Amino acid sequence: MAGAPLRNGRSARTRSSAFLLAWVWLAVIAYASLFPFGGWRWPPGLAALDMLSLPWPRYFIPFDIVSNLLAYLPFGLLVALAVLRQGGKGVRAFAAGALASAGLSYGLEVLQYLLPPRVPSLLDWVLNAGGGLLGALLALLARQTGLLRVWQGWREHWLDHGNAGAMVLLIIWPAALMFPAPMPLGLGQVVSVIRLGLQDALAEVPWAQGLALALSSGPGSLATAAGTIGVSSQFAAVLLGMLSPCLLAFAAARPGWRRVWLVLGALTVGLLATTLSTLLNFGPDHALAWMSEPTLWALSIGTLTMMAMLWCGQRLAAGLGLMALAGLAVLVNLAPSDPYFAQSLKAWEQGRFIRLHGVTQWVGWLWPYMAMAWLLLRLARPSRADHMP
Repeated sequence: MAGAPLRNGRSARTRSSAFLLAWVWLAVIAYASLFPFGGWRWPPGLAALDMLSLPWPRYFIPFDIVSNLLAYLPFGLLVALAVLRQGGKGVRAFAAGALASAGLSYGLEVLQYLLPPRVPSLLDWVLNAGGGLLGALLALLARQTGLLRVWQGWREHWLDHGNAGAMVLLIIWPAALMFPAPMPLGLGQVVSVIRLGLQDALAEVPWAQGLALALSSGPGSLATAAGTIGVSSQFAAVLLGMLSPCLLAFAAARPGWRRVWLVLGALTVGLLATTLSTLLNFGPDHALAWMSEPTLWALSIGTLTMMAMLWCGQRLAAGLGLMALAGLAVLVNLAPSDPYFAQSLKAWEQGRFIRLHGVTQWVGWLWPYMAMAWLLLRLARPSRADHMP
């Protein structure tokens, strides 16, 4: 039965994506609550017991009220769903979602005492706890109305067991695309970040001046004389950026015509997320500026390639996905930095999206490498779908 796909506790643990998504959302909340992670110090004249009480704010910002309420709703929902997927009762799931939200929010609000740029607030805690409570109620409503059973049946129809990690990666892929990239769908540009970090760390070390000097020269081997990315390199990177999420999905989904919707979904999400990212960074007039001829050709060829692979086995898809992600990482990290990168971040750094910018930045940096790690684990275990006719 699609409505009762879980045969035992072990199956529930391996099939539930709500548990993994709850941890991902917890990390997002912690990042947003403790940003910018600098200037930690004990508040002057404040006793340890005084930190346990949260002050009521002196003024109210409508955006903060709405965001604090909505930020914890997904967390309460996911925690409650994870408990339900483990076979827990409704009361236990509701209590877990509500209490986990309230406890997480309280702990983070107390930690904000140690960060000078942040201000702990009793109102924030009330709103966070309320959002988590609403999320837990939505989880119970989803089970009561049968939506949870429909979702479980849909997952059983599409995915082999043990593929919750792939689902989580595909869900956060659009968030990764929101961060400015050197080329469309070009995720994972971390070498320049690591290089600059090492360069700064070694700047004052006398015996490492030679290494610091070597690090000061960026790769840039894909740049043309004008300092932009070459056409062939952009084509290859966009093609691999299109193939990577599709092959990741194929490594988790059973072969057949139903994979058509995965390819079309990846194409649609990639187009929309890249357009939205460009719009937020450069304005509505330049929202479609990323649609160059090489990019459109790469997206078209990538789509046709994946359509021709609808019946390839999951292990083959996982192996090809590893190759595509590795190639994408190489091309992206050899590309020069976007000349408009600093300008495009001003709207984020000076506005209300500063913390969201930080989250998408980390997701954009790490997504390809997390996907490669999952595909390696996928290759280490057999799949029943690989033997299906």
